[in-house]
Amino acid sequence: MKLTAIADATPGRMKKLLINNARLINEGAIREVDVLVHGERIAQIGSGISAPHDAQIIDAAGKYLMPGMIDDQVHFREPGMTHKGDLATESAAAAAGGITSFMDMPNVNPLTVTRTALADKYELARGRCTSNYGFYLGATNQNIEEIKALQVGEGAGIKAFMGASTGDMLVDDPATLEQIFAHAPVIVLTHCEDSPMIWANEAAAKERYGDDVPFSEHPNIRSAEACLKSSTMAVDLATRHDALLHVLHLTTAIEMDLFSAAPRGEKRITAEVCVHHLWFDDSRYAELGAAIKCNPAIKRREDREALLAALNSGRIDVIATDHAPHTAEEKARHYFKAPAGLPLVQHALLTLFDLAAAGSISHELLVEKACHAPADIFGVGERGYVREGWYADLVLVDPDTSYEVTDKNLLSKCQWSPFTGHRFSSSIDTTIVNGNIVYEGGRLTGAIAGQPLEFSRAR
Repeated sequence: MKLTAIADATPGRMKKLLINNARLINEGAIREVDVLVHGERIAQIGSGISAPHDAQIIDAAGKYLMPGMIDDQVHFREPGMTHKGDLATESAAAAAGGITSFMDMPNVNPLTVTRTALADKYELARGRCTSNYGFYLGATNQNIEEIKALQVGEGAGIKAFMGASTGDMLVDDPATLEQIFAHAPVIVLTHCEDSPMIWANEAAAKERYGDDVPFSEHPNIRSAEACLKSSTMAVDLATRHDALLHVLHLTTAIEMDLFSAAPRGEKRITAEVCVHHLWFDDSRYAELGAAIKCNPAIKRREDREALLAALNSGRIDVIATDHAPHTAEEKARHYFKAPAGLPLVQHALLTLFDLAAAGSISHELLVEKACHAPADIFGVGERGYVREGWYADLVLVDPDTSYEVTDKNLLSKCQWSPFTGHRFSSSIDTTIVNGNIVYEGGRLTGAIAGQPLEFSRAR
C-alpha cells in the first residue's frame, strides 16, 4: 500500500500569493527575496518580482521567512485519548507555532502496531489537519512480521520504545530487537532508557520518600546512566545490522560521543534533541514540578549546554518537540501518578528564536536542524526547503514583536503550557501550508490545508 498525497478540501484557497521583502533563511544563508506562490507550490524566488493582478500580497519587510518546521516527534493522542488532544486541535496549535508538518507516534489506543491500524490513522487525519501529517508504525515484542511487511512510503518509520515509557509498547526482548534492526525496511526510531535501571531507581526513591517523591528526583530516577546504556545498545544494533537509526530526544552529555559530527548525508545513525531539553534544566523543577516532567527527563545545566554544543558541532541532527499533552488535572497528581509529557508545538519555534537571540544557535542552524534535516532524514518529498517548484510550506517570523504566553492564547486542547507567563522575543506572523494561509495576525484562518506526507527513504 503506497500512500499518495491527496489534497484535502480547503476553504478559501488563494490562487496566487506574493511575499515581498522577506529575509529568507534557507540552505545556510540569509538573503532578501520575494517569493511568489501559485496554488500549493513556490513558483518563483527572486528580487523585484511583479505581482500578478490577482495575487494576495504580503509585505514581509523586517521579517524572517523560512520553510515550515517539520516536527518528527509528536503525540497528538488520537485515537483513544482525545480528552488530552486530537489531530485537529494539536495540528492547529502546531500551525500557529510555525510547524507545517508533523509525524505522530504510535502509542495511542488502539496502538498503531499493524499496517491496518496505520492506514486507519491516515484516514482519521484526512480533511482534519491544519498541518501536513505522517504516522509511525510501532514495534512490539510480537509484531516483527508487520514490520517486515511495511512498504516504503507507507509510514514515516518504525518506532521502538527501548524504555519503560509506554506499557505494552516496551520492546525489551533482545531477540526481537535483533530482528527489528535486521529486517526494518525503513528508518528505526528509538526511545532509549534502560528499564531495569529506572525501576531500581524508582524503588529507591519510594523507599526514601514514599509516594511524595519530589519532582526534582525525576532526572535521578530517569538517570543519565539509564539513557546511555540504552542508546549504546541501539547504536550497536544499528551498526551491526547496517540499519537506519534515528535516536530520539537525547538529554545527556555522556551520550554525545556516540554520534558522529560527519555531514548528514554520510550518516546512517542520526540524533534528535527536543526544544524543552535545550531550554529547561533541573533548576526549574522547584518552580514547575510536574509541568516539566517528561521522559527522558530534563537534566542538569551541564547536560543542556552539552546538547547545544552537540547541535552546533553537528553531532545532533534534528530539533523536534515530543509534544505530549496531558490534562491539568492529570498533571496535578503526585510524582508516581503524574504522567510525563509537555504541550510544546505552539511555542517550539519561538523557543529556538529566543535561543538564537541569545547567541546559543544561529538562525541558519535553526532552520537546518528544524526544517532541512528532518526532510532529508525521512525522505520527505519536496518539503523542508524554500525552492522553486516545491510545496509552499512557509513561515514568517517577526523578530521585533514579542509574544507573551497566556491562558487566553493557548490552542492545545489541554489548555496549559510550561511557558505560561513567558514573553518570547519574537512572534509567528504568518504560517502557510501548501500555499494556504492557515495562521496570520495571531489567529487561525480556519483553512484545513494539511496533506499526507510522502516518505521515500528506504534501508
